[in-house]
Amino acid sequence: MSFTVAVIGRPNVGKSTLFNRLTGKRLAIVDNIPGVTRDRREGGGGIAGLDFTVIDTAGLDDGGGDSLEARMREQTERALDDADVALFLIDARAGVTPLDEHFADWLRRHQTPVIVVANKCEGGAGQGGLLEAYGLGLGDPVALSAEHGEGLDGLYEALLPFGPPGGPADAADGEAEAADDAWKTKPLKLAIVGRPNAGKSTIINKLLGDERMLTGPEAGITRDSISVSWDWNGRPIRLIDTAGLRRKARVTGKLEGLSVGDALRAIRFAEVVVLIADATLGLDKQDLSIARLVIEEGRALVLAVNKWDLAKDRKAVMSGIEDRLMTSLPQVRGIPVVPCSAKTGKGMDKLLAAVFSVYETWNRRVETGALNRWLEAMTGAHPPPVAKGRRIKIRYMTQAKTRPPTFIVFASRKDALPESYVRYLINGLRESFDLPAVPIRVHLRAGKNPYVKGKGKG
Repeated sequence: MSFTVAVIGRPNVGKSTLFNRLTGKRLAIVDNIPGVTRDRREGGGGIAGLDFTVIDTAGLDDGGGDSLEARMREQTERALDDADVALFLIDARAGVTPLDEHFADWLRRHQTPVIVVANKCEGGAGQGGLLEAYGLGLGDPVALSAEHGEGLDGLYEALLPFGPPGGPADAADGEAEAADDAWKTKPLKLAIVGRPNAGKSTIINKLLGDERMLTGPEAGITRDSISVSWDWNGRPIRLIDTAGLRRKARVTGKLEGLSVGDALRAIRFAEVVVLIADATLGLDKQDLSIARLVIEEGRALVLAVNKWDLAKDRKAVMSGIEDRLMTSLPQVRGIPVVPCSAKTGKGMDKLLAAVFSVYETWNRRVETGALNRWLEAMTGAHPPPVAKGRRIKIRYMTQAKTRPPTFIVFASRKDALPESYVRYLINGLRESFDLPAVPIRVHLRAGKNPYVKGKGKG
């Protein structure tokens, strides 16, 4: 079951370049001259196994009457009507223009869902435009470089809810589980992150039993993200040491900026991230910012409290850390907190056991039948609210993917379902199916159960 994606935006923002990137072929003519594309162009596209039909459109222009620009816009409107989702491209290097704002206002009134794509973000030059795109009122933008192929993982995540859901039958579940089992034999990608001088490289040396990483009392010794292949109890691991992450305002110099960017890429590359905190300092604002970044990237998180041998009041330190996690990261409950010492080696085995435990949870799949029986009980115990005089109906639920666990909910009025009810479902999933410590994503889709024929939409 495929879906259709329309690529729209004002002239010369890179629509045809993205069309070629998604189709894997140079089907569309690309040039710096605005207005090269005039007619709609369709092609089969996809990202990492997510297949769809992609439509390239003419640049949106505010032309009127019977002008060529007006007719081109009419073709774009028809493509938008035919699409399941639209990618609204802006030029991040140029920033949000008045024309972008004009068409964003038009798109907000349209029924087709819209994903804002900030194109030309390669090299960080489009950071300003990316931030401006949040103000368009169309949700979080996706940073992308269509020309260089950067950011396609973010676009994949944004498009995933519009793709075909997982099969409802046990056979389909079995096929999905067989595909998901590949993680058990592949090396675990494990990144070690934290503030400067928290002991990241020292911990890696202790784990490896070798002075593999340069260490010392000076902050900021590690600059590049260093990857090391290693085995623990027969389980292959790709271990990644990273540069210390300071608050953005304190990052000085081009070299440190590049090191921080490299560390952030390591987080995106990783599957599990160990955040190293200093037991003598406790969990501070920067540690929590790094933790939020890991969670937003959809990675599993383990908190290692290093220098435990130097902590004076260990009970107070642990209590303070758990309180801060509860109040500042309520969206992810049950993050493992492992006290350890890179100097003495205490807690290293417990740290890796916690890593593999959350890794297994991160890869966990819930059978569709069990999921919908649970959904029926949850909506029965606490029905969805009423919107415009009619109660919202939640018809069906399926797990679209693992890594992290991602679920799709079909509801009669997805836009009217409050965030508090989505949190109710997420908390129930976490408790009922034993999903602690990992991000859980729930995407809403309007309409009926796609596997029940002959019933209209609610």
